[in-house]
Amino acid sequence: MMLLAVSCLLFGLGLSGVLVRRDVVAVLASIEVMLGGALVLLVGLGATARTAHPANLQGIALMVLVVIAAEAALGLALLVAVARQMRTTRIDELTEVRG
Repeated sequence: MMLLAVSCLLFGLGLSGVLVRRDVVAVLASIEVMLGGALVLLVGLGATARTAHPANLQGIALMVLVVIAAEAALGLALLVAVARQMRTTRIDELTEVRG
């Protein structure tokens, strides 16, 4: 029960950060916190599973960790490109789409 509470708390903190923050870096960090909450839940469930193969959930958690790393790298690369072009990282000011 405590595991579910911790993961829900992390996910809720990340969700509130995504909804409240206006800087792209803070939004990306909040998304990472949300994914971290899901990762905590998967690893915890894999550790406490009473099945014949509890490592299945931990393997899924490892794949989620790879997705988190790829999302962070891609998001930061896009952030650098947008910051160089538009000279801002504020979401409110990023309204133009140019090719």
